[in-house]
Amino acid sequence: MTPREAIGQVKDVPARYAALVTGRRGDERLPELAWNVAAYTSHVTDNLRTWAERLAGARLAGVRHVPGYDQDLLAQARYYNDVPLAGALWSLQRAADAWTESVSAALEADVVLEHADRGVQRAEDVARNNAHDAAHHAWDIERILACAGQPTRS
Repeated sequence: MTPREAIGQVKDVPARYAALVTGRRGDERLPELAWNVAAYTSHVTDNLRTWAERLAGARLAGVRHVPGYDQDLLAQARYYNDVPLAGALWSLQRAADAWTESVSAALEADVVLEHADRGVQRAEDVARNNAHDAAHHAWDIERILACAGQPTRS
């Protein structure tokens, strides 16, 4: 996947997720997964926002060194499983928009990050990794909803 394809994919994430969860509550989950549908949506939101901020920091302030973060601690701190689905989708749209702007600018500026665990992360690596993460978690949501049965009528 090219970086531009990754940007297009992430740009489509909010609509894709909204279509997946139409008529759903967001609290649907599988016993073997720690998060419910709204939580996966919130995780993708935070991941996009975090990487957008990191790329912007490198581009605007020259701060290239970035730490890792514990997604499970963040989920706990934000109470992902209690986030209303409508709020999670609202936030996802804004995060995807900010991410698209930040990644596009970072690609133009050839931004390179130094990640504490992953090492060198070029803007194009971040674009592809984040697009993959969002697609993977759409699959998690699809699996959950396939087991949850028919959506409720609003």
